[in-house]
Amino acid sequence: MDQFLGSHVTRLDTKGRISIPSPFRTVLKTIQDAAGIVLRRSHLHACIDVWPLAMLEQSKLRLAQMDMLDPAYDDIAARLFGDSFPAEPDKDGRIVVPARYLQHAGVTEMVTVTGRGTYFQIWEPDAAERRLNNAYARPNSGAA
Repeated sequence: MDQFLGSHVTRLDTKGRISIPSPFRTVLKTIQDAAGIVLRRSHLHACIDVWPLAMLEQSKLRLAQMDMLDPAYDDIAARLFGDSFPAEPDKDGRIVVPARYLQHAGVTEMVTVTGRGTYFQIWEPDAAERRLNNAYARPNSGAA
């Protein structure tokens, strides 16, 4: 399997680490650049995006198509590169999550790690549930 699927609730430890769910670790092992992931504050939601390095590379290529003098380019580059945190899971599958990212997501003790296909997200559990409910409640949000 090469997709991040499902939602998993886990605990944030006292050192600011979370354990990547076992099925997600399996996916990381099967995709290119499996050792490297990047954490970033989501620009859409109060959560943390966790991207394989290959996703960051794809975004870099799209950004290269923009005019470097365009203020939108600078905003995107600041969010994409200036606010990204490289992480590598330890032998137990844990990653350190910067405090400012945890604050952005409202995470204190428990987290929900939820799949988004090619990447995954870290949420405060109640916020993750609200997000899922909102996705189902939105009319014409796609077939599934």
